[in-house]
Order: sequence, then C-alpha cells, then structure tokens
Amino acid sequence: MSFLKDFIKSRAVPLLCVITAAVIFAVVFSLYSLPTEPVLYGALLAVTAALIMLAASFACAYKKHKALCRLKKEITLSLDNLPKPNSSDDKDYAALLGILYDSRSELLRKNAESIRSTNEYYTVWVHQIKTPIAAMRLMLQSSGNEDSLKLQEELMRIEQYVDMALCYIRLGSSDSDLVLREYSLDDIIKRAVRKYSTQFICKKLSLDYEPLPQSILTDEKWLLFVIEQVLSNAIKYTASGGVSIYCESDGGKTLLCISDTGIGIDPADLPRIFENGYTGINGRQDMRASGLGLYLCRRICKMLGFSISAVSEVGRGTIIKLDITQGEVHTE
Repeated sequence: MSFLKDFIKSRAVPLLCVITAAVIFAVVFSLYSLPTEPVLYGALLAVTAALIMLAASFACAYKKHKALCRLKKEITLSLDNLPKPNSSDDKDYAALLGILYDSRSELLRKNAESIRSTNEYYTVWVHQIKTPIAAMRLMLQSSGNEDSLKLQEELMRIEQYVDMALCYIRLGSSDSDLVLREYSLDDIIKRAVRKYSTQFICKKLSLDYEPLPQSILTDEKWLLFVIEQVLSNAIKYTASGGVSIYCESDGGKTLLCISDTGIGIDPADLPRIFENGYTGINGRQDMRASGLGLYLCRRICKMLGFSISAVSEVGRGTIIKLDITQGEVHTE
C-alpha cells in the first residue's frame, strides 16, 4: 500500500495535467454547444489509453521496486545487479551509488588493515610479556618465603589478564585457531585445578571434586580457558568454605557445574553478568574487576557449541553451569 501511495505521488504532475486538459476541453465544448456524444467518446478513449499507460508504468515501477528490495542484502557485496537505469535521474542516482560504494569499500579496507595491524602488535606484545613473567616466577619460586608466595599469586593474576587479552584478540579475528578432538574432561579440569592450587592453599579453601569419566569433543585450549576463568572467579569471591566441581544431568543434557560458597551475585546483576564490561555490585566492591572474563566465556562456549548459565544467591554462593552437550560449533 505504501508503494502505491508513493507511485501516485510520483505521477501526480502528469495526472493533474490530464485532468486539467480534460476540464479545459469540456468547458470549450460546452461554450460552443457542440454535441456531447463525440466529446464523451473521445474522453473515454483518452482515459482508457491513460489507464493502460499508467498500469504499464506501475508494473515497471513495481518490478524495479522488488528488484531493489532483493538487493538490500546484496548491495554490501556488489552493485552489479542494480536495475538498469532508464532515465537521466536513474543514471545520476546510479553514479552517486557507485561513488558511495567505492568510498565505503575503501574505508572498510583501511579499517580491516588497521584492525589486523593492531591485532598483530598486541599478539606479539602478549607473547613478549610472558617472558619476563616466567622469569619473575622462577625468581620468586627460589625465594620460598611468605611474601614471595603472595607475589606469585599476584603474578599469576597478571598472567591471567595477559591470557584474557590474547583470547580477546583471537576471538575477534577471522581465525580463532579452533582444533576439535576427543579429550578427557577429567584431564582438562585437573589442569585448571593444578594452576590454582596455590590459591586454594593460601585462602584455605576446600575442593570437592571426583574424577569425571566423560570424554568430550572440544578444543582443549579454549575449554580450559573457560574452566580456569570460572574457577578463578569462584576462588576470588569465596572467603571461606570451598569449591565443588561435578557433572549433573538435566533433561538429557550434561551440565558441568562449578559451585562455590562465596558472596553470591545480586539478583539484579545476574541476567547481565555475561555482558561485555559489566561488573555489577561485586565489581564495584572489587575495583580490579574488568567485566571481561565471563563475557569471553560466553563467546567461547558459543563457538564450541556449548552454553553457559549461572545460578546464585547472595551470601550463599554461585553455581556456573556449562552445558557441554555437543551442539553446533560456530566460528566467528
């Protein structure tokens, strides 16, 4: 209906000219007292011819409109399938579209080149910064005093942030280095637990974990990052008690659960904890929180064909659930 209104508006001037001409002829014929039959017959023929031409014009305009609608999704790729311009106005508009398209393509090319250059720089930087981190760890391990243990804990946190930066860069690139194989879920979890064993000891937290016999089709590196991030959050926000790692079934789904007895998450924050940069009430209390970890976990889980969710109660702890039932793998 909107197209019909626009079509009538675009043909308003010719229609007014036809109506004006008809009125003028009717007035002239009436002033000269000419017979009305030839006038009506001529008017009928003229109206019929005008309606036929209007219908033909409408059909051509509607066909062009449908072609342009189909091109809405394709025009970002090419201008080759644009309808052939018939009038000088169409040719002018086609020329303007060509200029805009070329300008946009050049901007996209420069933007992609800039992003690629930035990603390459930060990727190199991340790998370079790991060398002094490893050297500092060796120096602290040789000390063995209480202060060195605290420094090792902070150094591990720095390394975790570096890994998050590298993960963020890789997820934003077209090649996310995804290698799918069958892995032992138990082996992946044990690697994550060993990494944070020192923090468990320093905070005197218990770990409730029984070996899991499941094998899982996944990318070990990416899934390990997710488990480490969730485990790190569980330790960080738990002052006493402990962490539990277990699997449960829910309607045919296999859920890997990481539960803690920490401070919990406010109900108002719970729906948004997987958003980029969202820290919530807990983040405002811990000014070091970046709001990036769980966001990356959600993106990685989506890439691996998994899903991630949270159940929490303030003051009683949080349960992060990974649905590791194999779904469709997505590459970004």
